[in-house]
Amino acid sequence: MQSDLKRFPVVLLCALSTACQSLVEHGRHRDAPPAPEQWAAATPSDAVQNHWLEDFADPLLAATVQSALSNNFDLKAASARIEAARAEMRIAGAGRWPQLALAAGYRRGDPGELDEETGAFEALFNLSWELDVWGRIRAQQEAAGQEAEATLADWQAARLSLAARTAQNYVELAEAREQVKVAEQSMRDRGTLVELLRGRFRRGLTHALDLRLALTDLANAEAQLAEQRNRVQILTRSLEVLLGGYPEGRFKNAETLPPLPHGVPAGLPSELLDRRPDLNAAFARLSAFDNRLESARKALLPRFTLTANGGSISSSLTDWADPRAAAWNFALGLLQPIFTGGRLLGDIDLQQARVEEALNGYKAAALNAFREVEQSLTAEGRLREQEQALREAVRQTDASRKLAVYSYQHGLIEILTLLDSYRSTLNAQSAHLTARRQLLNNRIELYLALGGGF
Repeated sequence: MQSDLKRFPVVLLCALSTACQSLVEHGRHRDAPPAPEQWAAATPSDAVQNHWLEDFADPLLAATVQSALSNNFDLKAASARIEAARAEMRIAGAGRWPQLALAAGYRRGDPGELDEETGAFEALFNLSWELDVWGRIRAQQEAAGQEAEATLADWQAARLSLAARTAQNYVELAEAREQVKVAEQSMRDRGTLVELLRGRFRRGLTHALDLRLALTDLANAEAQLAEQRNRVQILTRSLEVLLGGYPEGRFKNAETLPPLPHGVPAGLPSELLDRRPDLNAAFARLSAFDNRLESARKALLPRFTLTANGGSISSSLTDWADPRAAAWNFALGLLQPIFTGGRLLGDIDLQQARVEEALNGYKAAALNAFREVEQSLTAEGRLREQEQALREAVRQTDASRKLAVYSYQHGLIEILTLLDSYRSTLNAQSAHLTARRQLLNNRIELYLALGGGF
């Protein structure tokens, strides 16, 4: 026991030196991974627009996204979390102010051997105030404030993500409806061919096998049409839920794909660290852990408190209200932690580990953000090349189908060649629509990766 007492000054000195250590100041750009001056993808570096929805020149798309932002329940839940975080910040800062409580009442008791009951009015108060000399409580409040900033950034990220998901769902629905139109036209063309073959078969001008093959091809076209119609109803209901409505499958907009915006916005890689809300949230949480570490270290320092209590107790309300009947006391105290079983030092280690975790999480998030932008910028050029090639394929297959019909009517080709031309035309048209949708979705992904506003 005596040896432990002799060690207390050493432990106290170590604790105070730990509390007085200066914290490493983290910086948004300094702690991020090194970034190049320009994006690696060869693309113009136009400024990122804050109203990227207008770039699509589709008022129905913009109105649909705005409806989702106003009515989506997940986004409203994220908004409520902002208010909760702000309330926690006020709670964390309450300790910097005096805490005053008043208890007033009336007591009536049994006098014991006396014949009369006794009663008394009482008014008692208690005042306590920890003087935040070292800024421990202030650091806690700042940590809560930075958590509130992170929650706000989370909401901004959720808002941007919701806008992107709604726009992509809208684009996919428009593509699915155009796929239905293409499939319906292909089925009508194949139905016309079947009727032609039936007439020729009755007149003995063609074989039964040709008619059977054409009927099989028509049945396959009907199956493809049913698949596309089912996709439309799935996407419609998914979009209606994003809009905060019942999934009844009656959304009428998104009939055609919007045009692709001109130009490719990119900006500079360094600007991404300030613009993306998820990176803002990650850095705000890193700052919050910095302040929690500071508060944990300052918990080793002495605490100065002011306390006061008093009041009055009287059997008469008149005496109770008389200031001369009140009694009170006042005290100034100091509390220096000496031995806490390692709790305070353990808390410092805990907060230090969380700072390290948050720092590496911020770096990882920044790298992922750079990857998303580079990936979308590179995909822009590849998808444009694919869309142009498929557009030419549509033109060629349509011409070859018309030539195949003429050739079959004059006995120059077999039925299988003709049916293959119909399938090639449908496949080319379908693939071209898919490429246009992928190009639009990639542009939306680019706006999302760049943290563009609206």
